[in-house]
Amino acid sequence: MAASDGRTTRTAGATRAVKGKKDAVAAARRPDVRLPLVPYEGEGLEPDGDYDGVRFDGVDLADASGRGARFMDCALDGCTLDRAELARARFIDAVLTGVRGVGTGLAEASLRDVEVVDARLGGVQLHGAVLERVVVRGGKIDYLNLREARLKDVVFEGCVLSEPDFGGAHLVRVEFRDCVLKRADFSGARMESVDLRAVAELDIARGVDRLAGAVISPSQLMELAPAFAAQIGVRVEA
Repeated sequence: MAASDGRTTRTAGATRAVKGKKDAVAAARRPDVRLPLVPYEGEGLEPDGDYDGVRFDGVDLADASGRGARFMDCALDGCTLDRAELARARFIDAVLTGVRGVGTGLAEASLRDVEVVDARLGGVQLHGAVLERVVVRGGKIDYLNLREARLKDVVFEGCVLSEPDFGGAHLVRVEFRDCVLKRADFSGARMESVDLRAVAELDIARGVDRLAGAVISPSQLMELAPAFAAQIGVRVEA
């Protein structure tokens, strides 16, 4: 009987351990970025340009054409990015601090091991982009377009995202911490280990039915209850 009890105890312990792993939310891996020291002395950008170990300090890149360019071990500090054309550009081990601009084109760009700090951007086009080990910290981004993008190990921290579009995007190990999500669109999105519990303000305009794979807090569940009820056609009346 004692042997049987021992086996039962071990089995229960194993069950609890497995359940604990299943219920845990995988944390996003953060980038490890090394900053460069060589200042950029050129003007504008070149399509398919190769920028390695360069610091862009306050450079005006408005209307610059850097389609397909590669930025490796680069830093962009206080740069203007209005209407900059950076489609299919690659940012690897890069830090963008205090960048600002409207209509920056980053469609199908690749960002790996990148930090974006205190950005002030509007209408950024990142549809079809690939973001891996990216941290967006502070600042405000309006109308962020991430449709059909792939995000893996991405952290949004202490920032304001106004009307971000994640339509059709695939999010894996994405964390939203102390940030504001206003009128977010998750239509058609796929989620795996997406942590929304620490969002300061969660406002989902569309796609509440695509939250499978995300984790929310009990208070957020109460706030989203009307949207969940409407999604399945339930009327709530007193």
